[in-house]
Amino acid sequence: MDQVELAVQTVKTLSIDAVQKANSGHPGTPMGLADIAVLLWTNALRYDSKDPHWIGRDRFVLSAGHASMLLYSMLHLSGYDLPLKELENFRQWDSKTPGHPEVHHTPGVETTTGPLGQGVGNAVGFAIAQKMAEARFGEPFSGQRVWAIASDGDMMEGISGEASSIAAHLKLDNLVVFYDDNKITIEGDTKIAFTEDVGKRYEAYGWAVHRIDGHDRKAILEVIEKAKNEKGKPTFIVARTHIGHGAPHAVDTAEAHGAPLGAEEIAATKKIMGWDHPDFFVPEEVRALFKARNDALAEEKKTWQASFDAWKSKNAEKAKELEAFLAKKIPDTLLADLVKAIPEKEDATRNLSNVIQQAAAKLIPGLVGGSADLAPSTKTLIKGAAGIEAGEFGGRNFHFGIREHAMGAIVNAIALFGGFIPYGATFLIFSDYMRPSIRLSSLMKQQALWIFTHDSVMLGEDGPTHQPIEQLFSLRLIPGLAVVRPADALETAAAWAIALGRTEGPTAFALSRQKLPNIPRPAGFDNKTMLKGAYVLAEAEGGKPDLIIVATGSEVQLAIGAKKELEAKGKKVRVVSALSLEVFEEQDEAYRDSVLPKGVRAAGIEAGRSIGWQMYLGGDAIVVGIDRFGASAPDKVLAEKLGLTVKNVVEKILAAPARPSDAEAATKGGTADKG
Repeated sequence: MDQVELAVQTVKTLSIDAVQKANSGHPGTPMGLADIAVLLWTNALRYDSKDPHWIGRDRFVLSAGHASMLLYSMLHLSGYDLPLKELENFRQWDSKTPGHPEVHHTPGVETTTGPLGQGVGNAVGFAIAQKMAEARFGEPFSGQRVWAIASDGDMMEGISGEASSIAAHLKLDNLVVFYDDNKITIEGDTKIAFTEDVGKRYEAYGWAVHRIDGHDRKAILEVIEKAKNEKGKPTFIVARTHIGHGAPHAVDTAEAHGAPLGAEEIAATKKIMGWDHPDFFVPEEVRALFKARNDALAEEKKTWQASFDAWKSKNAEKAKELEAFLAKKIPDTLLADLVKAIPEKEDATRNLSNVIQQAAAKLIPGLVGGSADLAPSTKTLIKGAAGIEAGEFGGRNFHFGIREHAMGAIVNAIALFGGFIPYGATFLIFSDYMRPSIRLSSLMKQQALWIFTHDSVMLGEDGPTHQPIEQLFSLRLIPGLAVVRPADALETAAAWAIALGRTEGPTAFALSRQKLPNIPRPAGFDNKTMLKGAYVLAEAEGGKPDLIIVATGSEVQLAIGAKKELEAKGKKVRVVSALSLEVFEEQDEAYRDSVLPKGVRAAGIEAGRSIGWQMYLGGDAIVVGIDRFGASAPDKVLAEKLGLTVKNVVEKILAAPARPSDAEAATKGGTADKG
């Protein structure tokens, strides 16, 4: 038996053994893809298993993340820090082999996949980022490719279509996608729901399309060479495979998709193979095959390193730029620098954000991004920078088209690529379209900037279809995502400073369409206080407050107005501006208690759902929000009808039922219990 056949059998048996031991997982797809994976890894994919973050590497994306044992088998055989015991602990607590691949968790995994279609979008993003890095720095990033494997499920999800359309438009000839056309999903044969010719669809997009038998090794090698030589088009390979390939009864069945084969079927499969070895066995001949590939790649890397060293010596300034780029360096004086850019006039925070963004772009060359066809409204173009177009990747502005789904996945991959700090922009209401990508940016701890404008019902006449109500707290539910909603120009600068300083997590901006006044700060105010998320904007007159009003964004001005009226009625009122509740929660308890002391009743104001505020302000908090959909009307009419007025805030506070006893209230006040 030759080495390749033995390697294919090894991948199949490792996969079925791991799923069987875990009594959970997807064995059939790794079996069907074993031929493609082995030939790709041993003939085309450029990697260094001892240096998984080598900037000269190719990227591999398993969009069909349910087939994770395929990837784990390949990483183990290729020499990554993934010992055999980790494969034996597949899907177990604290193992490096979770049910779906997770970046930063398993060496060699480039992105977190599993939600179908996201990996295709990521692959497109990686390909764009490689073209952009090559346009900026040249040789260090030349010759890299992105290889991806996608499933029937990936092809059905709309995000893959959006991303594939962009890929063809940009002529990403460094991108190759194998489509695992096994015609099986969880419910059965794909003919029950999916009968289109996917290859023809990709031809219509503008991809180079090839069709092969996914088990014909000669055909696989030939198509890989064709893909490597393709110019001006991404490559899409329709590979007809058989799920559960090699299993006598499970082959081509839905049962092989998402359940262990069972002891009898595994024994029968191994007997047909002539595989007389214990579970989780790797023959020495297979080790030798991958060692030979690693040795060849080591020589390639030596050549690359010599070329890179020569490039650095000839391009000293560019080399410094590359070092700063990869480190994502930001100035220590960032907030002060951004504050200097603030215009004096009052304006909508979307407009103020654009002014501040220009200053940030000058300081941070890695800042890049674009909008889902809404740049004139989101105000997110970097002035003086070129757009990203086919053959022209040296710019900084993206035109994603009306494709929020794909924009999210592409931005995530650009962040994962390294060096770039990317952003994607649209209206806050359309964050719902891209929520899976936002969630994944948090799960992957990526510095992705999500810039959402038109942040409330105050966008006016477009009506309830475009007026966000539940989105703010919905986004706040995502662990690791910071939502910043600035109240004026100064807070908008702080919002950008927070986002650019959060190197291990995403930030969502919520910016207004309507003009907001610049709010006076107390004497001696330190701008850095805003970086703590929430702070005392106006202290109570005459001593300890008996009420604290907490507001965000455009409603901070209502809190200031309400304070004035309530103090005229004898109340002592503190106003807290909550630029970011998540950032505030990250502060130490002493600071949080200094802003929201326990035992003092609080009121929250925000133009969105009221549910959620009690988590931060206590169970007896008074909340002024909007718990219904909006309406089509001018913004001033909406404010009056929906209660976003000083008068309504004051009336609601005064009409609130009396508090419980002080002792009971003391246990309810302050921020949420973090225990």
